[in-house]
Amino acid sequence: MKLENRVKLEVDLRKLSENFHEIRRRVAPAHLMAVLKANAYGLGVQPVAAAVKAAGAAAFGVAEINEALELTALGVPVQILGNLLPDEIAPAIEHGVICPVNDLGMAKKISAEAVRQGRTVHCAVTVDSGMGRLGMVAAAAAPEILAMRELPNLRLSGIYSHFSTAFQRNDDYALGQLATFKALLGELAAAGMHFEEIHMAASDALNNYPDSTRPPFNFSRCGINMYGYYDNEVHQSMRLQPVVELKTRLAAVRTLPGGSSIGYGRMHKLARPTRVGTIAAGYADGLPLALSNRGYVLVNGALCPVLGRISMDYTTISLENAPDAVPGDEVVCIGAQGDQFISVEDWAQLKGTHVYDILCSFGTRVKRCYLNEPEV
Repeated sequence: MKLENRVKLEVDLRKLSENFHEIRRRVAPAHLMAVLKANAYGLGVQPVAAAVKAAGAAAFGVAEINEALELTALGVPVQILGNLLPDEIAPAIEHGVICPVNDLGMAKKISAEAVRQGRTVHCAVTVDSGMGRLGMVAAAAAPEILAMRELPNLRLSGIYSHFSTAFQRNDDYALGQLATFKALLGELAAAGMHFEEIHMAASDALNNYPDSTRPPFNFSRCGINMYGYYDNEVHQSMRLQPVVELKTRLAAVRTLPGGSSIGYGRMHKLARPTRVGTIAAGYADGLPLALSNRGYVLVNGALCPVLGRISMDYTTISLENAPDAVPGDEVVCIGAQGDQFISVEDWAQLKGTHVYDILCSFGTRVKRCYLNEPEV
């Protein structure tokens, strides 16, 4: 008999779709790519992909080949945002994935494999405008890119780059990256080379650098924004809705005497007799250790502080604010209960990190549950 999971992550697909529509309006007439890497930022790629496809995603962006192959059956173009390893070229071409081209050598390998398979492969040229991670350095890239035109079975349909500091508004380095990439596009256009999809903006730039969503750019990418979240420093220029809530239940309720120590390392000592609860979630489920002795959860609509160090499977809380709580009651770790709300950003601030890290940290035993799934 399969019992209900103790911890569940609720993902509201209607809110996700509404966020996607809002972002599409913001970047129009540019098309919008939904970035679904890392299992859709930990939320579950198949339901999320179906929702954003219905909401008008022009393409899916992923990090590597296995992520791409999960999505090809949905009938939306899938682009790998990064690089291919040598043994990944053949399956990428076979399954119609848009292949990244990081240099002329890679372009030749992709071309040779496309010829061997008797296929034409769509490719996107990767330009390093200052990120320092992948792609051809923009200032010297034009000769290599122009040489790719001569390669058989290669359709260079796209070109893209990525900001390094787009989370900082009015940053000279980011503005320099934008100018550098535009200069390369102008150089290629002067040589008669044009692209169907040109993109540089991801979520941070959608808010801080709107020029990167306008011509010559005709595509934009969105990842964290479509889930309703922003980087810590980003100017929040859109009205987006958080799409996730993390919930568990009270596993035990006890009254412990004053002077009792709570948890590993005795991080907390009760000053007086206290009604405490043990919730059925710990750091293996994604609760950051940084919440130890300083975070909160919601029980019966009340904020209940975390006591002591968070364990792998359990966390102890004070029930002084929820005197009627009993074992089995719902506990909201992220989300709303009554008129109280705990956000992903709250956790990120306590952990000294960003929301990406929090979303990608929910454990494998956390059940992903989907609300308001679109009709297909």
